[in-house]
Formats: sequence, structure tokens, C-alpha cells
Amino acid sequence: MATIVGLLHLDLHVPQADSLKAKRRFVKGFKDRMAHRFNVSVAEVDGLDTYRHALLAVSMVGNDRRYVEGALQKIINAAARHRDMILVSHEIEWL
Repeated sequence: MATIVGLLHLDLHVPQADSLKAKRRFVKGFKDRMAHRFNVSVAEVDGLDTYRHALLAVSMVGNDRRYVEGALQKIINAAARHRDMILVSHEIEWL
């Protein structure tokens, strides 16, 4: 039995945020949509005290690497198209 764990890091810039509260509103909305739409776990893991930077970790577990990779790529594309945030960089790790 093969278990595939994909871990995606998204480095995001939130230019419209003028406070931590505003940043959390933008980031929380994105996290909730991705978690619901793709059945993934999402957490802000860095940039918690800066109001224009967020580093999100997205994890997905499955038995088909192509499926997991496709879902993570869709999340990258959604982050790149998001109107309130700029995707600075991303990285996928396989565990």
C-alpha cells in the first residue's frame, strides 16, 4: 500500500493589509476555501506577526501521486490568481 504525502509551502504577500487583523481576514478566507474545496489541511506557519507576509503550509494525503500533485497545483494556481494576495514563491515536498 502506497501512501503519498504532499506538503506545499506558499509564500504570500498581502499588500492591502494595513493591520494583522486585516491580513488574517484575507488569509483565513483563502485557507478556508482551499481546505473545503480540496480536502487539505492548511496552516499559517510563519509571518504571524507581520501584517503583509504569510507563509502557509498545505498538506494532502492520498494514494495517487498524480492526483495529489494535481490538487496542489490547483491550489498554487488559486493563490496566484487571488486578488488580495501576491504569490511570491511556492515549494512542494513529498514525504
